[in-house]
Amino acid sequence: MTLNADTKIRMYEQMFRNRYFEASMTEVYMEGKRPKFDLAKGIFPGEYHVSAGQEPCAVGVMPHLRDDDWCGTGHRSHHVAIARGISGKGMTAEMLGKITGLCRGYGGHMHLFDKSKNFSTTGIVAEGMPMALGAALSYKMRGRDNVAAVFVGEGAANQGAFHETLNMAGLWRLPLITIIEDNSWGVSVSKKESTAVASNVTRAAGYNMPGVLVENNDPYLVYEAAQEAVDRAREGDGPTLIEVQTVRLEGHFTGDVEQYRPEEEKRGLPENDPIPRLRARLLDENITTGEKLTALEDEVKKEVDSWIVFARESEYPRPEDALITSYE
Repeated sequence: MTLNADTKIRMYEQMFRNRYFEASMTEVYMEGKRPKFDLAKGIFPGEYHVSAGQEPCAVGVMPHLRDDDWCGTGHRSHHVAIARGISGKGMTAEMLGKITGLCRGYGGHMHLFDKSKNFSTTGIVAEGMPMALGAALSYKMRGRDNVAAVFVGEGAANQGAFHETLNMAGLWRLPLITIIEDNSWGVSVSKKESTAVASNVTRAAGYNMPGVLVENNDPYLVYEAAQEAVDRAREGDGPTLIEVQTVRLEGHFTGDVEQYRPEEEKRGLPENDPIPRLRARLLDENITTGEKLTALEDEVKKEVDSWIVFARESEYPRPEDALITSYE
């Protein structure tokens, strides 16, 4: 599979869609929370984990996955969901607790699920890994060429579920691709203060699998690493661990004032924003024009705005709906 012009533009489109979505939903989230911030207030209560900056991790992997492959991720999930092609209306409605949501409004933004895309998220650190392992084992036992991909943060690499999953995947040569999104911060604790190794790819050797480090949050390099990993898995050659050096442009959650983060690092964040970097790259490579990208961005904005209108106008579940035990 070649990283051609159409794929590059599609990657930019998905990255921009996620960024505009996160910015728009932040405004929705903050309704009722000003001037004094209160997590419980507004039409979108609870924590909101924005994925701005981590878009390359998802858009580089998704072109290689089929709908019948498994894809799972954690609490910072919207960039993965959008790149996966999850219903934007369903996701937005779920975040606002509406009955038209992916899980009829009962899951919220950290617990998204779409059976048609074999996609799930979990708010518990690293616990998406055993589910992906189970999918990978199922594929192998049934003799299918499917793969399971799971996205985790670098903090998850210090959890037991991470190590147990990789041990089994390496032992049984399962078609599992683990993507570590290394944004250097596990909530308010830096990677340097929590992790014994500089790069988690060094841990791959202990579980008999390749480890690939992708530097500089580069979506093209993520694409190349994911292609090799998925091809290996489909051919029966086992799992791969990929670590992407990415960036969390905002706090752990919306409203996090980030007093723990060095001011110098915060000042340098705009320079590491992958979206303007990819936009400039597309223009430098003469793949498209600024006018065409602007038109594309305008269409994406209209699309995302329609998601939010749909979610706002949808109904909340009825109390008696909680008694339903199954859904078609």
